[in-house]
Amino acid sequence: MQKGTLKADLLLITTALIWGFAFVAQRVGMEYVGPFTFNGVRFALGSLSLLPLIAVTRKKAKSADEERPPLEPRIVLGASLLAGLVLFLGASFQQMGIVYTTAGKAGFITGMYVILVPIIGSRWGQKTSTGTWIGAVLAIIGLYLLSVSGDFSISKGDLLVLTSAFFWAGHVLLIGWLSPKTDSLVLASTQFAVCSVLSMMMAFGVETVVLDGIIRGAVPILYGGLASVGIAYTLQVVAQRTAHPAHASIILTLEGAFAAIGGWFLLNEVLSMRSLVGCALMLAGMLVSQLAGYLFPERNS
Repeated sequence: MQKGTLKADLLLITTALIWGFAFVAQRVGMEYVGPFTFNGVRFALGSLSLLPLIAVTRKKAKSADEERPPLEPRIVLGASLLAGLVLFLGASFQQMGIVYTTAGKAGFITGMYVILVPIIGSRWGQKTSTGTWIGAVLAIIGLYLLSVSGDFSISKGDLLVLTSAFFWAGHVLLIGWLSPKTDSLVLASTQFAVCSVLSMMMAFGVETVVLDGIIRGAVPILYGGLASVGIAYTLQVVAQRTAHPAHASIILTLEGAFAAIGGWFLLNEVLSMRSLVGCALMLAGMLVSQLAGYLFPERNS
């Protein structure tokens, strides 16, 4: 393995680790503030934390006489509002769900978006490989074992997080369409800002926003905003410049496993043998889906 590839993989592992443990921070944060308040402050911090990276990358590109994507206000505003709205819906359902479920389960169920992206994309003419469908079947069986009880009911928390996975999948597809039209980092920062504003509007409407709660929950909020959004997003951007696409997709899929480890280690969450088998099948499904192009190359464009 080349040194550059190894470095990129290590950065991606760190990214997956930070994102996985973010589910723990999101769970703990609910002890101090409501879901919308948490997201409002978290994404405001995330938006601000990307500003230095934006300044550095654009300055570097200018000094190197590299062409950067245009920053036409109308395009940036429209893209930010659209992406920010979908991000707000995904983050809101996820955060509300975490109130009623464990960090580990939330991490694995959220990971379903990896499989949903190509399946939803197939509705818009994108080819979906055999491996993706196999991965989807494995993930659905795993989800059943993880979340559906003996009386064929699914808990409120798991259902809310599963709903968020559909919005995360839609967000990935939306960003893929919008990113070429403007600077991706600027789009990231502005969509986080839109999500923050929408979250705070909801917070003031349905929650009791108290500064003392935000202060007492500062550690998980800061982790969710600065580490999960600012640091991890930056590491991902840097790593994926040199990382092998297959390595990146597989490593980032480990986010759910790190969420389960974090929930067990920090919150004393325990998964039953049935749930562990479900997690294993979901992880296998995500990996098969991500490796679809290599396992079944004849079905891909």
